[in-house]
Amino acid sequence: MNREMLMLIDAISREKNVERDVVMGAVEQALASATKKLYKGDVEIRVAIDPDSGAYETFRRWLVVPDEAGLQNPDAEELLTDAKDDLPDIEVGDYIEKGVESVPIGRIGAMAAKQVILQRIRDAEREMLLNDFMSRGDKVFVGTVKRMDKGDMIVESGRVEGRLRRSEMIPKENFRSGDRVRAMIMEVDLTLRGAPILLSRSAPEFMVELFRQEVPEIEQGLLEIKSCSRDAGSRAKIAVLSHDKRIDPIGTCVGVRGTRVNAVTNELAGERVDIVLWSEDPAQFVIGALAPANVVSIVVDEERHAMDVVVDEDNLAIAIGRGGQNVRLASDLTGWRINIMTADESAQKQAEEAEGIRSLFMSKLDVDQEIADILIEEGFTSLEEVAYVPLQEMLEIEAFDEETVNELRARAKDALLTMEIAHEENVDEVSQDLRDLEGMNADLIGKLADGGIHTRDDLADLATDELTELTGLSEDEATEMIMKARAHWFTDDESPAATN
Repeated sequence: MNREMLMLIDAISREKNVERDVVMGAVEQALASATKKLYKGDVEIRVAIDPDSGAYETFRRWLVVPDEAGLQNPDAEELLTDAKDDLPDIEVGDYIEKGVESVPIGRIGAMAAKQVILQRIRDAEREMLLNDFMSRGDKVFVGTVKRMDKGDMIVESGRVEGRLRRSEMIPKENFRSGDRVRAMIMEVDLTLRGAPILLSRSAPEFMVELFRQEVPEIEQGLLEIKSCSRDAGSRAKIAVLSHDKRIDPIGTCVGVRGTRVNAVTNELAGERVDIVLWSEDPAQFVIGALAPANVVSIVVDEERHAMDVVVDEDNLAIAIGRGGQNVRLASDLTGWRINIMTADESAQKQAEEAEGIRSLFMSKLDVDQEIADILIEEGFTSLEEVAYVPLQEMLEIEAFDEETVNELRARAKDALLTMEIAHEENVDEVSQDLRDLEGMNADLIGKLADGGIHTRDDLADLATDELTELTGLSEDEATEMIMKARAHWFTDDESPAATN
């Protein structure tokens, strides 16, 4: 019987063009599965077949686990201390094996063995096809629509299949069976049955790759796409940079009479593309990203990684875009938070900020409004600047003599020390449940403490805009943090039903 099994293994290996070891492994798995059925618990079995004689041995295995972890499955695990009693050199992650009676091949059932073997062979063939496909290094999957699967589109290329999820399709785009499809390869998940290659037509990377195929200068390294943001099927922005001064990056990507950009647009269901010149200067980059709106002025806030962009009334709607699309795409493209405002709104905001700085200087430095206004006019916006800006810079202020400068610096340092002590006391009052909240860090804890937020419930009671104002988090980040803080309100043991 053993010789017959070896002959069958050799025949299947040749017929299916699969390594002999793979078929041998399938038989071992079939034997191990049959043996496991003889035990009540969730045991682990290993079968080893001699590739020359066909004789096989069966072993029951126990995984060695750390003592502190405990036994999650006593039928297949052994604590390290117990294992060391018999095998002093054994380590966590090793296996203890004990020979057990082997199940005769005849008891497996020809059908069950055949199914296991064929499944392993199909898996091996599938993996070989995938490895061959991925070894080509293609980034874009080109194939035809084979079928729909629970809303997902299965795309076939040769004998390899990709899965285009509904969420990764371009809205309002319809394909029928047999239609040609191009999509970006995002991930390969071998645990997925049937179509393990995950595709996307809505990802920014897909647009970048399409431009790479249409614009030879990108492939040659003369041009570079630095970033891309998309509202799939509607509008997109790409930022380009030329590494050759003789090449106009925008004109090159557009092509003669728009041929290159039109090819990309046609592939993406008419999605409009704005091509922006990338700049090392963040402000200049943002101004370009907001095109076609004209920017009057821009104020950069490095600390909050945000910019206040002033446009005139005629350009306000253009800068924001329909549904905020233009400013949202520009923000995604540049990585900066962009606040669009009119000149009047900017003046009002600057006046409010100046008033806040004025009040700070008057209260913390114990000076009158005249002194505070002089500091503001000279560009001072914080106590740290007053305390630690180079002495010579302050001495150059005509309205101040050396004695006044030294006094202001001393008062600023004293005020900062007092504020630091108060800050540390506030932080000490922050409860452990707030400190343990996922996503919390020392900087956030300090900002919350300064705002009077000391417990998880304090945080949960905040509105999104309040948390954004306190911490500088984005709206999405603030909303997520607040929902985490509120999560314990909705646990089963705290629900009204549980307390009745």
